[in-house]
Amino acid sequence: MNLPLPCPLIEISGTPFERGQQYGEQASERILKGIDHYKSQLHSSGLKDDDLATMIDRFAGAIEDYGSQYIEEMKGIAHAVNEELTAILLLNARTEILKLARRRETGQEDFIQSDGCTGVFIMPSASQDNTFIHAQNWDWKAECAETAVVLKVKREDGPDFITFTEAGGLARTGFNSAGITISGNYLETERDYRELGVPLAIIRRRVLEQDQLAMSMQAVYGTRKSASNNMMIGHAHGIAIDFECAPDETFLVHPDNGILVHANHFQSPVALSKLLDKGVFNMPDSLYRDLRVRQLLEPHNGQINTDTVKNALSDMFETPYSVCRPPRKSPLSNNQSATVAMIIMVPGEGQIEVALLPALGAHFWRYSLDMQVKPIQQPSQARTNAA
Repeated sequence: MNLPLPCPLIEISGTPFERGQQYGEQASERILKGIDHYKSQLHSSGLKDDDLATMIDRFAGAIEDYGSQYIEEMKGIAHAVNEELTAILLLNARTEILKLARRRETGQEDFIQSDGCTGVFIMPSASQDNTFIHAQNWDWKAECAETAVVLKVKREDGPDFITFTEAGGLARTGFNSAGITISGNYLETERDYRELGVPLAIIRRRVLEQDQLAMSMQAVYGTRKSASNNMMIGHAHGIAIDFECAPDETFLVHPDNGILVHANHFQSPVALSKLLDKGVFNMPDSLYRDLRVRQLLEPHNGQINTDTVKNALSDMFETPYSVCRPPRKSPLSNNQSATVAMIIMVPGEGQIEVALLPALGAHFWRYSLDMQVKPIQQPSQARTNAA
């Protein structure tokens, strides 16, 4: 595979439909490539178009109930690329649909390639410049390096935001002008897919639309999901919480000594006492990926900068089952699994850096967002009047 060019920057504004139309016009080639990729995979698993349409329609209802504006934006994308709405819904619910299709084909919960990611929080107390750093390695299909984009959304009804995502997706990893950040990691439990909830991409989009950190956290904590997932939510002023989500329950993990690293297994003792963690079967390397990154970061505690984080996330211990994964053949498919992208966010500086397929030689491209982070409000001094 040739080394990819940088992610194209897609800038959109206006009404939801207008934003979608601009998105589709600017990223049409990558959107269509993504649609073909996932449709081909689903067809190869024996899923017919009618069955796929029925499955997608069930998610359309959940999204419509959650926020009709998301459907409108996807309609704009579909119109611009001359595709049915179901094709854009597929891109925004692909995690859930691929898993459901696999279960339908086999009648059981066997292996399917999953988003194996390693996420990092560096709190201001652990950083060199008293800044908050939020980073991630996104492990998925190597082919998706050719469909990735950086999407910048100018909004009139809330904060602007920037997100790294697959073309046609409404959000993935990113931050908004209010200083709120998000990334996500795959998790799996026995509770998954008992009922259908809101697709993960739409929840992430809701997070990035909020002015207040509390409401972003509510979107993660309070929204029912189809399956488990880990969502890391932070703020430029140095608040960060990891949300280990089952479909119907959420568990919290906090930074330890200014650092948090999360891979693809549950860390919360409460979660482990209540759930069966099934993700380790698919990704046993998760058990040491977070350990490796933390071991590489801790000696620099108090002096960590973005280069320190990049070096830690470039770790090749036990390659190809490493923190930074080179392209390798996936079990049960013709896809190649890889660390598709390394993403480094410093929201206090309005900066996000992205390197595609970093195991083949990381070259980072920088993108920026104008920030409007509110200053921390200190309580006013109480005054006592003499009687």
